[in-house]
Amino acid sequence: MEPQRRARHRDRSARRTLALTAVLVLGCGGAAVLAANASGAPPAVPEESTPVPAAVWTGTVVCPDVGDRLREVPAAARPEVDRTLARLDTQIAEAYGRLARGADDRTVLTGLARGRGVALDGIAGALERGGAARPAGLAEWGGCRLSPGEPTASGSEGAAAGSDADGAAAVAAGAGTGADGERSGRPGNGPRRSDFADITRVRPNVFRPDRGRNSSDGTFRSRCGTNREGRFNSDNVIVAPGVSNGAHHMHDYVGNRTTDAFSTNDSLAASGTTCSNGDRSTYYWPVLRVQDGRREQDADLPGGGTEGNAGTILTPKEVTLTFTGSPVSKVTAMPRFLRVITGDAKAFTNGTANANASWSCTGFEDRQLKDRYPLCPRGSDVVRTFSFQSCWDGRNTDSANHRTHVAFARPDGRCPTGFRAVPQLVQRIVYAVPRGGRDGRAPLFAVDSFPEQLHKPVTDHGDFINVMGEGLMARAVDCINRGRRCG
Repeated sequence: MEPQRRARHRDRSARRTLALTAVLVLGCGGAAVLAANASGAPPAVPEESTPVPAAVWTGTVVCPDVGDRLREVPAAARPEVDRTLARLDTQIAEAYGRLARGADDRTVLTGLARGRGVALDGIAGALERGGAARPAGLAEWGGCRLSPGEPTASGSEGAAAGSDADGAAAVAAGAGTGADGERSGRPGNGPRRSDFADITRVRPNVFRPDRGRNSSDGTFRSRCGTNREGRFNSDNVIVAPGVSNGAHHMHDYVGNRTTDAFSTNDSLAASGTTCSNGDRSTYYWPVLRVQDGRREQDADLPGGGTEGNAGTILTPKEVTLTFTGSPVSKVTAMPRFLRVITGDAKAFTNGTANANASWSCTGFEDRQLKDRYPLCPRGSDVVRTFSFQSCWDGRNTDSANHRTHVAFARPDGRCPTGFRAVPQLVQRIVYAVPRGGRDGRAPLFAVDSFPEQLHKPVTDHGDFINVMGEGLMARAVDCINRGRRCG
């Protein structure tokens, strides 16, 4: 399962590695493991095998998300702006690495601010050369701060420390060793006890608007497999086109077979696909890993172990890609090469305005968790669901911040003014998280993330590029509008 990489055109700066592995875990810290008895009862609160020393610190670097703040980037300026935004992410990752190695806080922040200032001046210059004005407040986007987080010492977080308002009990995590007592290779940057919740104690919370007379009730499904081929890379062709390791974490891919940072519309259209109906669209999301102490083949690669993403990558048990309709109107075709991101890979530091994570368990999908990983009873599997934006502005296939050309429907199902309903991609990914270890208990798991995002479940996200041919898209729209089940 070696990540696919292209040897040519790679950005040298993105190859810098961070010596994160094990630098925050002092001594042989033990990982909590999750238990569920054979009767399928809710998991019990685990005990720590070996306490993590109280000195362990899992703070993070918090900087303004410049890319999310940009609203106008001329087409001619976009390549330079995208490369510079990717450099800002690399600067944050490197600063996080220096802090993890014990560098002085003030020195790190000063150096980071200096580097960000140069990058922001570069963005301003590119915008002005393209005919756009310098964004108001641009200079203020350079400042960063340290968020100290919470200590990972075993005595610092009780079993109820992660309790949600809905009463779900948070019951797992720690840093240092996996279920077999081996070193996990994680740098102490998550997940943690408060990042998990017992799904059986979450109240049903899924709301669906009433369907009107003009609703579009059909579905269209693309069957594209589960990435058993092991196609991974740490690129992000939507946010950081032309930049190697633009995501700083590994992605699973299904559908289009050649997607990486250097893909173009033409190369995507000419590619093969894993989808059985000829759909060449690109579907990708961060991998899910078991924190089992094993070395993946990306253990020494950027985006993998060198940036705090360690452990065995799980192949999904099931992936369903379903396009659905609107509860209040018919849908129109998506444009070819429409790019859509749902969720926010930086939601831990950005806040939840763009977050769209949704975690659950099979048999309990009327209960969705936004900021906790689910603990599933025996016989139930972990489920990640991404419901993408279903409203399009009718003009653009992308936007400066990769968000404003699409929108979510309002609670009543209607699109915002100026937007039209298009088929909504609902991506459902199921994992059989193994129950290994000497005692048969389940090891920890976490989604890959940017280093400073600490593997928080709220950072989960999905990416989609529509590369359906016009005939296939027309068929999908017809099925949805006629209330049929196709695919």
